[in-house]
Amino acid sequence: MRITFAFLASQIALGLCIVALNPGDPGLYTFWPQAIPFILALPFLFFKQIRAKFSKAVLATTLISFACLAIDYTLRGHAGLVQLATTFIPLFLLGLVHFVIWNVRRLKEKESRTAFFISILAWGFYALAFPPLPLGPGAIVFLAPWFIILFKYKMQSALFGTFWSGIFYNAINYYWIYNVMKVGPAGFILFGLFLLIAYFSLYNTIAAAVFVKARDVKIKGFPVFLVLFPLFYAGLEMTRTYGDFSFPWSHLGYAFGNQLPLLQGLSLIGIFGYTALIIASNMIFALGFLKNKKVLWAVPILLFAVLWVYGASVLSKPEAQPFYLARNQKAPTIAVVQPSIHQTKKWSKDYYDSVITKTWKLIDDSTDVNKLDLIVLPETAIPDFIRMRSSEMQWIRQKIKGSQTSLFVGALDYDRNGKEPRPINFYNSGFLFHPGVYKPERYIKGHLVPFSERIPFDDVFPILNYVNFGEGDFVAGKEIPVFKPFDWTPFICYEAIYGDRIRQAIRNGSKLMVNITNDGWFGISTAPGQHLNLIRYRAIENGYPVVRTANSGISVFIDEYGHEDQLTGLFTERVIKRKMPLRTRDTLYVHIGDAVEHGLLLFFFAYLIALFAIRRIQKKSTD
Repeated sequence: MRITFAFLASQIALGLCIVALNPGDPGLYTFWPQAIPFILALPFLFFKQIRAKFSKAVLATTLISFACLAIDYTLRGHAGLVQLATTFIPLFLLGLVHFVIWNVRRLKEKESRTAFFISILAWGFYALAFPPLPLGPGAIVFLAPWFIILFKYKMQSALFGTFWSGIFYNAINYYWIYNVMKVGPAGFILFGLFLLIAYFSLYNTIAAAVFVKARDVKIKGFPVFLVLFPLFYAGLEMTRTYGDFSFPWSHLGYAFGNQLPLLQGLSLIGIFGYTALIIASNMIFALGFLKNKKVLWAVPILLFAVLWVYGASVLSKPEAQPFYLARNQKAPTIAVVQPSIHQTKKWSKDYYDSVITKTWKLIDDSTDVNKLDLIVLPETAIPDFIRMRSSEMQWIRQKIKGSQTSLFVGALDYDRNGKEPRPINFYNSGFLFHPGVYKPERYIKGHLVPFSERIPFDDVFPILNYVNFGEGDFVAGKEIPVFKPFDWTPFICYEAIYGDRIRQAIRNGSKLMVNITNDGWFGISTAPGQHLNLIRYRAIENGYPVVRTANSGISVFIDEYGHEDQLTGLFTERVIKRKMPLRTRDTLYVHIGDAVEHGLLLFFFAYLIALFAIRRIQKKSTD
């Protein structure tokens, strides 16, 4: 006891002394004396009392060091890199050791090995269901083997199989991020990719843990929590849609993207409704297998049939014909420019002139401003701060002069606020040039990619603005504008997959989405097809036509029922044009989407609280 007390007292005293000695450097600083508490903690390992409680000693040291770190940050608004390392690295290594030991134990168990292989099979096939891959209809049964594991096996085996199958599944979904290593700090990107895959695999693992807990809880003999599990899973996916870490990319419901009739139900229940249906279908199919009730095997077939028949009936209506243009409807003629600039050259100063020359020549050769209402160029088509490129702005003004054509182009922008630690705000923007108007209208991207375009929570913890891993340092925009004359709204890159922003634009009066992006970061991979699939879902869900231009592809026109026209290939130079019908379709999900999604998020937390509360009550009653 005395040794433990001496250990804790010395760590607290040393930590506070170091805080008093810390320099006043702003931001993140290096101060090597901050390693002293950690170094002087090592001799205590020679005492059996400390070694026997090694994990608790590491946790105590971490908490003390974190408290000192917090005091230093609160008093002086800065943080020491050495103290950050000595606070978190030992705890991380300890957790890694326990994780390795846990895995070794699981590998020695036959049940865990079986869970691993069956789960890998299930989630591996599901990963091949997302467009542009072809196995979408199989989503209604692919996860049934995984649910068999969850129904039958003990908790540790189920978690082991689920976590590693989640790693496999998410690696297939997100492998393409490795392409960013060609244009960024390779080591950080590779490490970040591993963390991203592991992080998303935790969602699978949480779902498995909750299911195993829920399977044994019954209220008056009825498995109410299992019946509600599909809604819980949809709520779990909703947690990936909010906050600074949000990245709602591979929801299970996105698997049907290659079959247009199957997608029409989105207008009623949205993407999260599709996820719930898929989970329910797989659960019922697995239960039918376990109980040998063949009638339950028909449920996935019935679900598929209902979705298909409903979709076919919707698409058979006259107004649902591809790019239907109602009589007297105003429809702008729009040209989309896909210059196909390779990402390794796009941001090179040496190639800037050739990038701009290539883009301008493509416009000159393939467009007639007297026959167009709008020309759309991709995200960062001008790969620089546009206000520092007066010659490019002048070229655009001259190009559309005397015509009725507007031009929308992606570029960077900035302004000065004079406040540390961010004296300059940088923006990923789009600029709309009107003929005869000197100053363009600006749109600022509202949803920034975490760790790529900004460090999460840098507005809550200003010190994060000093972190530099090679990421963009952008500030998000707040407004969702509707541009005239034909009421359209721009969305830059992946922010167009956020349903709440789409619905807000429609409430603001928007009748057309113009999505500009640069998927050239990801090379020839499944990423551009996945991205397009998500945008198409938003179009059908909200009855919202889309004009999409991507630097390297895929560019396309999408109508309010999801029909596609003039789909471009990857890394091809194209200009596509058409008369674009505006939004005339009102969908149920536009009106109920916010309530559904907020409700699912609340249901997620209520489900967890109720499950563990009832388990606790039932456990006490049986003791």
